[in-house]
Amino acid sequence: MEKMEGRNETVILEFILLGFGDVSDLQPLVFLVFLLIYLVTMAGNTLIIVLVLVEPHFHAPMYFFLGNLAFVEICYSSTILPKFLASLQTGDRTISVKACLVQTYFFAIIATAENLLLMAMSYDRYLAICHPLRYAALMNGWVCCLLVTGPWLYSFLVVGVLTSFLFPLTFCESQEIDHYFCDFSPVIKLSCYDPQFLKLTTLISSIIGTVVPLLLTLASYVCIITSILRIPSSIGRQKAFSTCSSHLIVVSIIYVTLIIVYVFPSLNTSAVLHKVFSLFYTVLNPMITPIIYSLRNKEVKESLRKMIGTLVAFRNRHRI
Repeated sequence: MEKMEGRNETVILEFILLGFGDVSDLQPLVFLVFLLIYLVTMAGNTLIIVLVLVEPHFHAPMYFFLGNLAFVEICYSSTILPKFLASLQTGDRTISVKACLVQTYFFAIIATAENLLLMAMSYDRYLAICHPLRYAALMNGWVCCLLVTGPWLYSFLVVGVLTSFLFPLTFCESQEIDHYFCDFSPVIKLSCYDPQFLKLTTLISSIIGTVVPLLLTLASYVCIITSILRIPSSIGRQKAFSTCSSHLIVVSIIYVTLIIVYVFPSLNTSAVLHKVFSLFYTVLNPMITPIIYSLRNKEVKESLRKMIGTLVAFRNRHRI
């Protein structure tokens, strides 16, 4: 990597995250909104994990993957929101270069792991709908564990190595990152070196972690929809589609925003739109994922109702 000519040689030790600009008048309200989002995200996804662990009828591959997705969403939010909330509360938007690069590193790993896990979930639905008689044999405990550990191993080994190219970099000229967290594109723009190699690395990482899982997920859903349309009864078609509709909604939200932000950056999206699209997959999607699965799955909804009722009864008993 060659150093860019004409850049200020002063080495930067910390960045300033500009976030959403000067919102000093609305800062308490913005803080409360994002704090509420974070609390709902943590509570909703934790409830899903608890349900999968304690309810015997949730010990099935579909719910096993759902519990792991909930864990990924908790990691996702916890990588970004605590620092953002702290900056809103204190007004201090600075972040050290090392802390910024660590955030970028774990963000890339978790985002890729989520994409691969969503692909595994689509494969699970493909087997359940297209090969129902062989589903139990094909989706056994060993395969489930492999489909969950595989995304994490791949993300740490491949994406982690690609992201590690950021750590030797030095940064100069500007401290300001026009974003609310340390994302790839805004960070590499501040590098003292020619960013072309890093942009190519980012593109390769995006294709591997986003486009390939998307294509395989689409292939699964083409087969799923084809099989559903062959079911003679409308009730049967509705029941089959209901088992994968929640997953399809979550996949659509994530991939549309990821592709706009990372795979097609040449669209020259404005910085504001870039942040808005980023909000969908980093902040809003981890919050709405358990809500979508709860509202569109009768078993999850019923179990949540029972759990909340038990907690309320337990609390009232101890008050008496």
